[in-house]
This record gives sequence, structure tokens and C-alpha cells, in this order.
Amino acid sequence: MKLLEDRIRKDGIVREGGVLKVDSFINHQMDIPLFRQMAREWKRLFAGKPINKVLTIEASGIGIAAIVASEWDVPVVFAKKAMSINLDYDNYETQIQSFTHKKIYNVIVSKKFLGPEDHLLIIDDFLANGCALMGLLELADRAGATVEGIGIAVEKGFQHGGDLVRARGIQLESLAIVDSMDAATGQITFRPQPHQS
Repeated sequence: MKLLEDRIRKDGIVREGGVLKVDSFINHQMDIPLFRQMAREWKRLFAGKPINKVLTIEASGIGIAAIVASEWDVPVVFAKKAMSINLDYDNYETQIQSFTHKKIYNVIVSKKFLGPEDHLLIIDDFLANGCALMGLLELADRAGATVEGIGIAVEKGFQHGGDLVRARGIQLESLAIVDSMDAATGQITFRPQPHQS
């Protein structure tokens, strides 16, 4: 998606260790008009899919997922990274390792909100090594839900999360795929995606 790629070139910051900072418009301060354009693009790319729920993981995916869900007029369910007193004890659980936070999280979704009747669109802000996404797929599998597709804002194509997902035969639509980044120059190279706007 050219609009997103242009914004990443303009406002994204490349850091050592394969870190791309997009906190001024995606995962700290959120650019809602940009999110609306992203949601419309996913609506086009997943046209005809019987999506009745959007699934994401806290925290950075929630803002994008909410805007996407409004395009389909469906609810958002977000996997929580910690047990709390307001959660029921009848949950699906798995563990994921966060690339950004360098720690392992227990990820939880109440069985009330995910089941065999659900046709999911999974949405997240980043796809790097694929741990978070594999955790969400595991939760969906345990619930017997159908994953109709996955929408990612920014995929790091030089890491292998995307390959893991595509190997499962799931439609994965990343709006910007970064093929390389150079922290010294700030240079970012994107993979061409001819079917996207």
C-alpha cells in the first residue's frame, strides 16, 4: 500500500537490531485517517470472506483492529497478555515470545468470545518472527474457529514470520513488506506488491 509505505519512509525510524519505529502514527500515537485507509484496503483484499469477528492481541493491534472491525460492522476480540480478576477462568491460553519486549507472555482469550461459529480476520500492527501470530492461530485452532485471513500493517520480510504463515495456506495481506533496513542511513526498501493500491 503506497500510502503506508510513503508514511513509513517519511516518519519511520530505523534502529539497530532490526527495529522499525513507527510510534508517531501506528503503535503509540495512532493516525486514524491512515487506519481507515488501511481498513478499506483490507476490506478490498478480503472481499467475499464471511468474516464475523476480528481477532488481535494487546496492545498495539487493538486500535487498528477496531477501525477494521468497523468496516465489517463486527466485534473485535483481543487476546490479553495477563490474567486479571475480571477474566473468567474458562479460557483458551497459549504462550508467545515478543520480539519487541524480549519476553514470554501467556496469551488468553475467554471461551465466551471465540468458538466454532467464528470466521476470523486476524489483524496486527507488525509481523516479524511470527510468534504472536502463531499464538493467535493456535488460539483460533483450539476454539475451532475458521481463520479467513490475516491483515498485517508492516511485515519485516527479512524475518521469517510471513513464510511460516504462508506455508499454512492462509491468505496473508501485509500492507507494507520491508525487505531491508539500514540503521546507519535510515534507508528502507519495500517489496513490490502489484495487487495492492
